[in-house]
Amino acid sequence: MRTKIVRLLNDLKLKHKLLMTYIVVVMLPVLIIGGAVTGYFRAQAMDRAIEQTTNDVQKIKSQLTTMLRAPTDISNTMMFDKTLQKMVTTQYPNVLELTKAYLAYEDFKDYVRLYREISAIRFYYDNPTLINNMELIPLEEATRSTAWYQRAMQTKSINWFYIHDEEDVPVRKLSLVRQIPFPEYRSSGVLMIVMDQEELNRMLRQEQFETLIFDEQGYIIAGKNPKLVGQNIYDLDYGINLHQQVNGAHKMDVNGEPSYLVIEDLLPESSVNGLKIVSVFATDAIVKDANTVSFLGLIFVLLVLLIALLFVYIVSFLMTNRLLRLSRHFNRLALGDLAVVSSVDGNDEIGQLSRQFNYMVESIKLLMNQVVEKTEQNNSLEIAQREIKLKMLASQINPHFLFNALESIRMNAHMKGEKEIANVVRLLGKLMRKNLEVGREQITLKEELDMVRSYLEIQKFRYEDRLNYELIIDRRLEGIFMPPLIIQPLVENAVVHGVENKESGVKVKLIIQIVGEHAEIMIEDDGVGMTPERLDEVRNSLHGLESGVDNRIGLSNVQQRLVMTFGEQHGLNISSKFNKGTQISFTIPLKKGHI
Repeated sequence: MRTKIVRLLNDLKLKHKLLMTYIVVVMLPVLIIGGAVTGYFRAQAMDRAIEQTTNDVQKIKSQLTTMLRAPTDISNTMMFDKTLQKMVTTQYPNVLELTKAYLAYEDFKDYVRLYREISAIRFYYDNPTLINNMELIPLEEATRSTAWYQRAMQTKSINWFYIHDEEDVPVRKLSLVRQIPFPEYRSSGVLMIVMDQEELNRMLRQEQFETLIFDEQGYIIAGKNPKLVGQNIYDLDYGINLHQQVNGAHKMDVNGEPSYLVIEDLLPESSVNGLKIVSVFATDAIVKDANTVSFLGLIFVLLVLLIALLFVYIVSFLMTNRLLRLSRHFNRLALGDLAVVSSVDGNDEIGQLSRQFNYMVESIKLLMNQVVEKTEQNNSLEIAQREIKLKMLASQINPHFLFNALESIRMNAHMKGEKEIANVVRLLGKLMRKNLEVGREQITLKEELDMVRSYLEIQKFRYEDRLNYELIIDRRLEGIFMPPLIIQPLVENAVVHGVENKESGVKVKLIIQIVGEHAEIMIEDDGVGMTPERLDEVRNSLHGLESGVDNRIGLSNVQQRLVMTFGEQHGLNISSKFNKGTQISFTIPLKKGHI
């Protein structure tokens, strides 16, 4: 699976990788974090709204409790009001006496003037001699059948009702309803204290959200919207039974909109029934500001992301365009166009790669020129070696015949007791046999030394005491490989120039030893040496091809083959002092396992 993903990513174009990385690493995290922050702000706004609404409802509850305390205290006072008792229980003989009694009784009017929370006080009593003056009202059958009157007669505690009955002068306000017993007369009346509607509405007018107060029958007694007073709460289509809901915040749909309802019960002192306070707010109204801020933030974030996306696209386009240009340069180079020059600018990695490309093209040109030069040198060397072979062959008349003849002479000399002559002839034959094998590219040092020894023995026989030689060989190097006819021509050069130019003869010394990681081959002689001018001439001739005197292989040929085989640093080194001798040396690199 991992391999497939890596392969898929590797197959994508660079600009697609950059865009995908931007989307995954930047855009998606920013959108996710933005959504989370928006959700957090919405939740915080909702929590604050619920908390504020709950506090407002508690405040309303506290204010309403204070407001209802006045009628409660008045009703408690009237429970023991003897004047009221006498007023309603007296049987008046005529209207004049009743009128005098009404004019003398000012308690109800005093309470209304004293408490602004109260708009009216009524007392209902079964006394046919009373006349309804909107304060003292004789009990009628219609009144007896009302729910509030029946509830009041069932208990001596306080009841709170929105009076919704159709009377000549309807109340239609929140009222305290309470039974006032007269034990001496074994009768009871019903006291009604009517609350002032304007005071109730004023308490809710400053609320932030829709707030209602309703009684146990569902009638709205006060509201932020005064038009709702008198309507039943169930006609407002909240979709739930508010009486069965516990106090607190409830999430539900109101009129098709997601909303919160905060409900709080109020049971006034000494009352058997109470009121409910409901505050309603739509969720959309609460999160409107948060949504606005979130929307503006989202627009800003999207704008920033789009600008960043455009920037990434431009950068990826410029980058891929430069890479494509560099790729075309590589294609031209692959087709053999060495004149191509990369013009991709910049100091970034692509610019550096472009400059490295130009360096590489220059290096290829240089290497190709070197290869051409080496090829020409190899061809020249090969031609020179062929010429050497031809010269060597030309100097031999039927070498196999000559070798067989030498072998016959050697056997004849040996049979006649000329052992020294026989040995020289054997060495000469051995040397000729080695010369016949000169066509091989590589021979061992041991084979080369065999030819050197044969050559020196033959020359020793020829020059006798005028030639002395010494071989100092590190036996560990006998197995290394080298081109043929490298040491023998150098030894021959030392012998010829030493013996022929010095009457007292010459001593030739061959030293082969290990120096560091190389095998050093050194040929020394104590001949006449060379003047500085002649030494410079010989050193300069090493860079050309020439043949030595008497068809011998020249120093330049040895130099060229050493350089071609082992490198420039392993060529011939010549030093000489006039009348003191000459020294020629070269090195062969050693590989691991040679010693």
